[in-house]
Amino acid sequence: MREDTSDFQMLFVNDIPLMDVRAPVEFSRGAFPHASNIALLDDSQREQIGIRYKHAGEEEAIRLGLELATDELRQQRIADWLGFCEQNPDGYLYCFRGGRRSRTAQQWMREQGVDYPLVRGGYKGVRRYLIDELENSVAQAPMVCVSGLTGVGKTRVLKQITHHVDFEGLANHRGSAFGRDTGDVQPSSIDWENAVSIEFIKHRQRFPGSAVFVEDEGRRIGRVSMADCLFSALLQAPRAILQVDIEARIRLIGEDYILRSWPDYEQAYGDAAAAEFSSFVLDNLLRIRKRLGGDRYKQVKQCFEQALKLLFVDGSVDGFYDGIRILLEQYYDPMYRYQINRKQPRIIFEGPEAEFLEWAQHYSELNQVDEV
Repeated sequence: MREDTSDFQMLFVNDIPLMDVRAPVEFSRGAFPHASNIALLDDSQREQIGIRYKHAGEEEAIRLGLELATDELRQQRIADWLGFCEQNPDGYLYCFRGGRRSRTAQQWMREQGVDYPLVRGGYKGVRRYLIDELENSVAQAPMVCVSGLTGVGKTRVLKQITHHVDFEGLANHRGSAFGRDTGDVQPSSIDWENAVSIEFIKHRQRFPGSAVFVEDEGRRIGRVSMADCLFSALLQAPRAILQVDIEARIRLIGEDYILRSWPDYEQAYGDAAAAEFSSFVLDNLLRIRKRLGGDRYKQVKQCFEQALKLLFVDGSVDGFYDGIRILLEQYYDPMYRYQINRKQPRIIFEGPEAEFLEWAQHYSELNQVDEV
């Protein structure tokens, strides 16, 4: 039998599979990457036991739990747990505090001849560890912000740098008014923060002392909100600015937000794809109407409406370019320059993509200690 563990770093550095036996409502509020929710109690049962505990105490709550654990339910839970154990022989299980529910799951499986270890401290202990480690990471792993005007391809460049953490990728959002994906599915802020903390832990373990490159972001990425310690460190981090000419930026935006997104809508919505994609483009434009001003909004809206018709007929994205140019030159670029002038960040590099990548590799090597 493998022993229970308190080695949280080992779990995350090695992407160990985890079985979460908390109720689904608890799992939805916060969990970890590589965790599967196979609950001991469903939401209703958990609520009933909680009420009994509040009004009658622990002993009565335990008695109710035993009553709710019918033979049928017990056998189903055991079958699900054993299936997970068979598929993930190196995994661990956890509940909220690593207490009664984890021990119950262990005991029921042990009666079937299977010993499976748990995570001591449960979700609460691991969550506390990840919060503390995120604070340690932003203090110990120097960040460099990949910055630049909208449409320079910051994310594309970031992913080519070995030492990076992709905030937008983990948030499943591209960080602009047009940044949501087909299903508009994002993790909770807690799940995102857990995932970010884990990525920093991996970076520190594999590349101690090396700078980590991140994308220049606001506090919010879609509906995900950044922890104070991370956002504060981000504001203070030096900037490396990616430079791309306006024509290339317009093409990149057309590719990223139109050409790459439209096929996803076709696959997801079938005959309704054109209507859904039109709503995606025009509703997102509507979100920035006040900041654009009425005349510019109408001008871009008319452009995009005509461009959508062309896209649906012949797959061409060219019709969007005039509207994109207006958005860049008259809205996004002035806003970016205003923010740069207001924040006055320390700029340590400026250049086009090839030079940027060469510099980033050299910068990382200068700051890197031997890997462990």
